[in-house]
Amino acid sequence: MVIKEYQDKGLLLNIAFVDAAEDPGVMGFRGRLALVEGEPGDAKGNRRPPAIVMEQAVLLSRDDKLILLSGSLDRLQDLPALVAMYKADFAPDMLAILFVVNITQPMQVELEGIVFNLIPLREGVAWNELMDEGGLDKQDLKKMASGHKVFTVYEAIRGFKPKGEQVTLEQALERTADIKREERGAL
Repeated sequence: MVIKEYQDKGLLLNIAFVDAAEDPGVMGFRGRLALVEGEPGDAKGNRRPPAIVMEQAVLLSRDDKLILLSGSLDRLQDLPALVAMYKADFAPDMLAILFVVNITQPMQVELEGIVFNLIPLREGVAWNELMDEGGLDKQDLKKMASGHKVFTVYEAIRGFKPKGEQVTLEQALERTADIKREERGAL
C-alpha cells in the first residue's frame, strides 16, 4: 500500500487518519503531505520539518497507485515539487483536484499525463470543498469508517466537471497573485 509507505517514510504529517476503505486494496488518508523533505537534522538521521507541504491533503490509493490526490497548496509554484515527489505513484486515471491559495481563477494544468484541476481557495477547508464538488454533505458520510468516507467522496466526484480552461504551467503561473491564506479563529 503506497499510503502506508508514505507513512513509514515520514511523508504524512498531522495525520487525521490512514484507514482502509471497504473495497479491498483501497486506502484513504487525510492530513498534511510533505512535498519537499526537510534537510538532515542530526547524525542520527532525524530530519528537519519538510521544506514544503500540502495542507489538508486527501489521498486515496488502490493497491500501489494513487487514484485521488487533493488538498490545498499555498502557492501554485509548489505544484512541480508535488509532481516530482509522487509522480511514480500516480495511476494513469488519477483524479487531481487542488485548491490553491494564490491563483486568481480556476484552470487545469497537465503534468506527467495527469490533468490537475486547480481551484482558488483563500479560506475554508479543502475537504468540505471536495464534498461540495461531489454534491455531498456530512450527513451522507455519517457512520462510515474514515477510509470509506474518502472512497465515497471519490466515487461522487468521478464525474467532476473542470472549471476554467486548460493552460500550460507557465500560463498558469502568470495567473497567480500575492494572496495569502486567510486564517480565522482565536489568536
